[in-house]
Amino acid sequence: MQTWEKIGFIFRPDGHDPRMLSHATLPTAELVTGDVYRIYFSARDAQNRSSTFSVAVDLNRPQELLELNSQPLLEPGELGGFDDSGAMLSWIADAGARGKYFYYAGWNLGVTVPFRNALGLAVVKDGRVVERYRGPVLDRSLTEPHFVGAACILREDALFRCWYLSCVGWEQAEPRPVHRYHLKYAESDDGLTWRRDGTVAIDFSYPGEYAIARPSVIKDAGGYRMWFSHRGAHYRIGYAESDDGIRWTRKDSEVGLAVSDSGWDSVSLCYPYVFDHKGTRFMLYNGNEYGKSGFGLAVLR
Repeated sequence: MQTWEKIGFIFRPDGHDPRMLSHATLPTAELVTGDVYRIYFSARDAQNRSSTFSVAVDLNRPQELLELNSQPLLEPGELGGFDDSGAMLSWIADAGARGKYFYYAGWNLGVTVPFRNALGLAVVKDGRVVERYRGPVLDRSLTEPHFVGAACILREDALFRCWYLSCVGWEQAEPRPVHRYHLKYAESDDGLTWRRDGTVAIDFSYPGEYAIARPSVIKDAGGYRMWFSHRGAHYRIGYAESDDGIRWTRKDSEVGLAVSDSGWDSVSLCYPYVFDHKGTRFMLYNGNEYGKSGFGLAVLR
């Protein structure tokens, strides 16, 4: 049984910046130096378009912001592109001499269904985007006809391993259709072209569960561990273990993190990002309303 101790709320936009009016979704950490981390998040403007911004914090006092970067690293893409309504950073992977691969969930609006997602890629070096691919690196296909979304990508030697959101279908409902998605697995030699055979990593565990999202995978001495969010009535954070990173056993009851009695994370917990720093394991996560209430930090005790 894990025991996560909540350090507390970290950040949400105050609504004064027109490009960053609300939400701080999908928090993702990048080490800067020492105990200082840059935390990327996606915020929305008045048209509900998403861009990726960042704050800097010291893990010794994470509730005191060192910096708020109001210049977006990633903005919506070109008109008609897969990301013309939003670019939401999902994961950062080592790309060797090229720098870092910033994988992001790009999305655009639909007509018969509310939206469609795909996985985009920007190459970042020394804190700036040096290349951004115009098309997605992971999208719907012959066998996945609906959409794919936020992913976790680990580089193990020459192999890129990816756990990603995959939509299995939409169901008619009022006031709008409802999606169903779970997590699948893919591999790549270059981080761009992916081999996927429909392998399901985390599947639905009961009939009312319809959304499994934002995987966060760590490999340690005990094998592979994954934290993710899953939803029936409200989002909660789930947990699974694997020996090989392909076949997983869900152990949601062991996650050891619950909603608070009141406040920003009293209704929902979602979109975890788990990382290790100097022998301690931390988790960034969103609270109520899919990140509208901001993100916070917890530590594993």
